[in-house]
Amino acid sequence: MHAQRYLVLFIRKIAIPLDKNCIFVYNNDKYCKLHKVFFAILTYNNEQMKTKKTEKEVHKKMPWENPTTFWISTIVVALVCIVVGVLVGVLYRKKVAERIIGSAEQKAKSLVEEGTKQAASAQKEALLSAKEEIMRQRNDFEREMKERRNEVSRTESRLAKKEETLEKKTEQVEHKSEQLDKKIKENEQFRELIAEQLKMQMNKLETIAGYSAEQAKEELVARVENEAKEEIARRLEELEAQYKEDAEEKARDIITLAIQRYASDQVAEVTISTVALPNDDMKGRIIGREGRNIQQLEKLTGVELIVDDTPETIILSGFDPVRREVARLALEKLISDGRIHPTRIEEMVEKAKREVDTAVKQAGERAIYEVGVRNLNPELVRLLGRLRYRTSYGQNVLKHSIEVAFLAGVMAEELGVDAALARRAGLLHDIGKAFPQDVEGTHVQIGVNAVKKYKESREVVHAIEAHHNDVEPKTVIAFLVQAADAISAARPGARREDMDNYIKRLEKIEEIAKSFGGVDKAYAIQAGREIRVMVNPETVSDDNMKIVAREMAEKIQNEVQYPGQIKINIIRESRVVDYAK
Repeated sequence: MHAQRYLVLFIRKIAIPLDKNCIFVYNNDKYCKLHKVFFAILTYNNEQMKTKKTEKEVHKKMPWENPTTFWISTIVVALVCIVVGVLVGVLYRKKVAERIIGSAEQKAKSLVEEGTKQAASAQKEALLSAKEEIMRQRNDFEREMKERRNEVSRTESRLAKKEETLEKKTEQVEHKSEQLDKKIKENEQFRELIAEQLKMQMNKLETIAGYSAEQAKEELVARVENEAKEEIARRLEELEAQYKEDAEEKARDIITLAIQRYASDQVAEVTISTVALPNDDMKGRIIGREGRNIQQLEKLTGVELIVDDTPETIILSGFDPVRREVARLALEKLISDGRIHPTRIEEMVEKAKREVDTAVKQAGERAIYEVGVRNLNPELVRLLGRLRYRTSYGQNVLKHSIEVAFLAGVMAEELGVDAALARRAGLLHDIGKAFPQDVEGTHVQIGVNAVKKYKESREVVHAIEAHHNDVEPKTVIAFLVQAADAISAARPGARREDMDNYIKRLEKIEEIAKSFGGVDKAYAIQAGREIRVMVNPETVSDDNMKIVAREMAEKIQNEVQYPGQIKINIIRESRVVDYAK
């Protein structure tokens, strides 16, 4: 009875606020039925409580209204409800799991059936496609085999035709070979017959002529050789004559134009080596006490001072023209100042050196400005300035270099080549003469090393190296510089040389001319610029004169050093003398 009351109280407090249709939110038939049972119990309890209301008011409190008893009953009811809820939840989860498993099994079964159907259809399609591919490949293979068989048959037919053709040609070759063998045998027999007849004829000819075959051959070779030499000489003379008609006229025009466009002084410059004195008393002051002044001056300048009986003149002697110029300037300053003693001499020498260095630089700058050469190394400019105090056979080397530069530039313009490069090479061609005598080597070698050091172009280096034929000229610029150098040196009055060297050069030229066979006399004329040779007319023919002249020119060119060029003039004449009595 008490448990029933507690259950009713639980239902009133918990189940009444819920939906009458279902206690839980889940839509489950079992829980809906349970709700209906609890609701029926609750309805019944309410009716009993209404009927016994009066009885409840009259009687004293029931035992369950005791607090202790109430809470114990409540706990018991709660435990019962929990157990019932757990049982209901287990049953629900089992039912849900069974339903999920059933649906999964059903889906798996349907998937298996569907996969089986698809696999069967795919297998059928694969078999059909495989059969189609096999049929297609089989057809292709059969078609290809048919084409190959046709091609093989065609090839066999062609080979058969070729084989027949080769057999025919082989038969023809064999037939021709037999015929050739017969002809060869006939020719050999014929050659033997000819050889015997030739031998008999040669014996008869040797008997008749009185010459053996070797002697006749030597005489014939000598005769042919002489005729060939004469023919070569005539042909050479014709070619040279034709060449000279064109080349000499063109060269003459170019050189004439170059000389006319550059008209320089025709007098050779001589380096000053004497100093004029106001009176002879100045010689004693220059010498000084016990020669201290002149010794100090010679020590500082490196130049020897010659004080002789020449009135009012002191001679400066030295190989270096720059040092001579320093000594000349210092001595002139001392004479004009009047104070001549060792300390003053040292001051004047230093001042003269500075003036000479300035003059050297200015001379080099004027030269490159006058010629029109640009971007020249400052050290090369200074070396050009030093050429102002250098002479070659009495000709000032700096003026000679400027002249060569102008001439080479004018000829280059006429020939259509680089005129600026020709002027540059002509200006630097004698740069090696600016170095002092203690530097070893020829001026050509020294100049080549100098321009290579200061990064000049290959054309300029080659022109410097070839302007005296130390190497063979290979460029147009080198030939132009060589020609301009010869023109500048060969003009009248440009150069002079001492008498000993002049006589030795003439004797050497005459000696070379007389060394050739058939030469009777040889004379060097025109200051050694022409050699006139008299030849024996019985030994040297007219045609051989050209060959002798060429060989003589080459030998003179290789063995003699000379300015300009030398003309070889060979004279051959026959004289017949008779007397009328």
